[in-house]
Amino acid sequence: MAMPQAAAYTLDVSPGRAAAVPPTLRVRSVRKVFQSGKRSLVALEDVSFEVAAGDFVCLVGPSGCGKSTLLNLIAGLERPSQGQLLLGARTITGPGADRVVMFQESALFPWLNVQDNVEFGLQLAGVSRRERRTRSEQYLDLVGLGGFGRAWTHELSGGMKQRVALARALVLDPRVLLMDEPFAALDAQTRDRLLLEVQRIWQETGKTIIFVTHNVREAAVLANRVLVMGARPGRIRAEIPVSAPRPRELRGVDLLGVANRISDELVDEMAQAEQQEREIAAASAAHHMGVRARG
Repeated sequence: MAMPQAAAYTLDVSPGRAAAVPPTLRVRSVRKVFQSGKRSLVALEDVSFEVAAGDFVCLVGPSGCGKSTLLNLIAGLERPSQGQLLLGARTITGPGADRVVMFQESALFPWLNVQDNVEFGLQLAGVSRRERRTRSEQYLDLVGLGGFGRAWTHELSGGMKQRVALARALVLDPRVLLMDEPFAALDAQTRDRLLLEVQRIWQETGKTIIFVTHNVREAAVLANRVLVMGARPGRIRAEIPVSAPRPRELRGVDLLGVANRISDELVDEMAQAEQQEREIAAASAAHHMGVRARG
């Protein structure tokens, strides 16, 4: 099934449009420690930042720095060991409909068609069938899948499945949309088109978006602000504003300077993360050798 054509659009977004808006999300001195038996792993240390309503923030950092852990804390899927996360005036203590996560995999239900997948959360919330249908059609149109409601998920390309997942998230009307590397598994052409689509959808909906990525160019394309995280334990090492006009593309020469600045911030952190991975691998190998020797 072919990818539908994206609608033409014009974005007129001021990069500082969220600066005067009170923060929707506040992360205050957050620390996260994972326990495994007698061993502990500090995943995050003293993480603090704010996100204003309608802002688009990207989190980048080396593997294992705690980006996804931080997203899970905001989603309420994990609890901080120390510190506080607030949505508006309310402390985040668990999952809620005001925050929706979109993962790398679309996680669609294969026994449901596209429209029923989009309506699934609304059905659980007790929304009437008529209202579900109206809202699902609205958001399928928004993501460029109008007319695909009766299609089955196995008939869709990877990019189309992610569009369905995006419609399923948006139809719940969350205050904050959390996106955890949703395009990492897609081919380059599909990813490039979806980067344009996400910018359009963000502009049309005014949603607050926090987007995790390893790709520095992707971050430069999407974000108003890029938060660069250091190697474990993860901390916010730098905040980089992006003022390039929209719509932006990965090949845009005006983003090269931003991408290079992000990369420069990551050089030492990547080296440290790689060293940590080698040390973990060596410790694991030594542990297994000790177990075999005792056996």
